[in-house]
Amino acid sequence: MSKLGTLFSEAIVAFIATNIDDIIILLIFFSQVNVNFRPRHILLGQYLGFAAIIIASLPGFFGGLVVHREWIGLLGLLPIVIGIQQLVSRKEENITVQTVSSDFSQSTPTNPVLAFILSVLHPQTYKVAAVTIANGGDNISIYIPLFAGHDLASLGVILSIFFIMVGIWCAIAYFLSRQPTIGNILSRYGEAVVPFVLICLGLFIMYERGTFTLLPSILNGRFGS
Repeated sequence: MSKLGTLFSEAIVAFIATNIDDIIILLIFFSQVNVNFRPRHILLGQYLGFAAIIIASLPGFFGGLVVHREWIGLLGLLPIVIGIQQLVSRKEENITVQTVSSDFSQSTPTNPVLAFILSVLHPQTYKVAAVTIANGGDNISIYIPLFAGHDLASLGVILSIFFIMVGIWCAIAYFLSRQPTIGNILSRYGEAVVPFVLICLGLFIMYERGTFTLLPSILNGRFGS
């Protein structure tokens, strides 16, 4: 197999292995699409979050230090906070959506560049990005050694494939969420379940990364002596 073919295979396998669980999260996000939360917010948020993960992994290419899994697990606090926020503000959010829905079509900018900028700045985009970073934080420990073994050209090929795969991942989740059976289940139960899914996701991230093992040392450092 040629070097380019090897890079393609390596990048695709690495992406699928580290992002297979993102399909579920994306399905849940696409089930929440409404006048205030559009597919473009999910797509942009996914790209922003994944870009942050890639940037955090670049020290491997430059020969930097590996971030310990326990500290990476602290990213699990992000979906926990978002989930709690959704539970607390559920009623206010529903009222806001109903109020805005009647005027949404008129307030949408017609200029595509302006629409893109507003989508990037939209709070929903950063909510998706935060969950993406938290759920993919452990990818850093895999991407660092992966990047460290390649030159600049090879790294460019891998990153190009990674970012193409992000778009493919979003497309797969979007079309799956539009299937009648899956769509009905998600539309019926998705909104009520999402906050609990996010909280459980955050707790699992912290548990799987061993973050809870930091608590004794943190408590001893704060209250000991």
